[in-house]
Amino acid sequence: MIKLTPQQQAILDGAQGETMSKVMKTLVRYGEVFGATELVPVTSKHNHLVTSFGLKALGPVYSLMDQLIEAGALSQQTFSADPRPLDKNVPSNLVQNLIFNKFMYSKQDFYEDQLQKLGLMEKDAFTCTCYMDEVGNKPAKGEVLSWSESSAVVYANSVLGARCNRNSGIIDLMGSVVGYVPYFGLLTDEGRKATWIIEVKTTKKPEAQLLGSAIGMKVMEDVPYIKGLDQWLGQELNDAACTYLKDMGAATASNGAVGLYHVDKLTPEAKELGEDLICPDARTYVIDDAELKRVYDSYPVIWAKKDATPKLCFMGCPHMSLQQLKDWTVRVEEGLKRSGARKVTIPTVFTAAPAVLKAFEETEYAPRLKATGVITSYICPLMYMNNPLSGKMPVITSSNKLRTYTTARYYTDDEILLQITKGGK
Repeated sequence: MIKLTPQQQAILDGAQGETMSKVMKTLVRYGEVFGATELVPVTSKHNHLVTSFGLKALGPVYSLMDQLIEAGALSQQTFSADPRPLDKNVPSNLVQNLIFNKFMYSKQDFYEDQLQKLGLMEKDAFTCTCYMDEVGNKPAKGEVLSWSESSAVVYANSVLGARCNRNSGIIDLMGSVVGYVPYFGLLTDEGRKATWIIEVKTTKKPEAQLLGSAIGMKVMEDVPYIKGLDQWLGQELNDAACTYLKDMGAATASNGAVGLYHVDKLTPEAKELGEDLICPDARTYVIDDAELKRVYDSYPVIWAKKDATPKLCFMGCPHMSLQQLKDWTVRVEEGLKRSGARKVTIPTVFTAAPAVLKAFEETEYAPRLKATGVITSYICPLMYMNNPLSGKMPVITSSNKLRTYTTARYYTDDEILLQITKGGK
């Protein structure tokens, strides 16, 4: 049973109107399912919504949004939202475009207008990596959030030390509107303790997305405490470490359901509390070279022709950082130089937040990357792949999240580089 404060009870009783009363009632019922005994304030300056795509089938969502807007029940924090599903710069044929624009995302403009009325930070605040400095939605340690994008939630909890459960899209919206969320799970000290010890014993720095996949599939929704990774990442959360943890975390959240991990000697709570974060009965999972190979070899290839020549490559799920765009510019240039090619041999798309792409365009790297034939986009690769015709294409990626949710085939970064600069399978 949730005990409400007088102010919360007044909202439930209709002091701020029928719509706000329904929002509060929904959050109370949601919290009671998970054993919450109270609601706590959302303390972040901004929030983040997972819903960004104007699918024709989401009629009830648009109706709900209209009700909130008409009642003045707007978000108490401005918010960012997940990436847009469409970009004319990403390769697609006439039939694919017909399906995208007429049958899938025909309500995109309408929905974006609703989001702006509800409290969108700015017109282009669409990305799954809202915590990038260029975007401006980076919560502080200890702040309580109402988010649902899995890769953003796990990053905020783990790397930034904020507090957020993995909510549904509608629940995170309602938490933003009423300004409260149920207190349970990863919001609590006890819920943030680790029930798994991950011992990384590889002979070289493990691929971030592959390591995250292994961890996620083993621990599922539990909290892991990762040992041995600091030997590869160091003990400071610099840009390189944060980028690695961004990609690793996205894989733990999609290949499993991890909402929080701790990295020994590196992430905020692990540096502060160390092994006191580990539960007495925690289980241990050792990841060495052989285990990573086993995980890699276990991925199914669901292309119609397993030996098909790739027709498209997506990089940036979750969205790439500014430094990743710079680093990959150099890697692609060097790969092309080695192979004697002028441009990438497979249509290749690097995705990043609009604000990150804007910053990238102001660097010397942007024209160099363009010269290689690589396309930059703000798109959500997953939303592109949801098109049935896109799903039939042989698409490659180094994103374990994209591999998990679509027909895209996973390769390591080195393997991707070889394929897009030299060709082959």
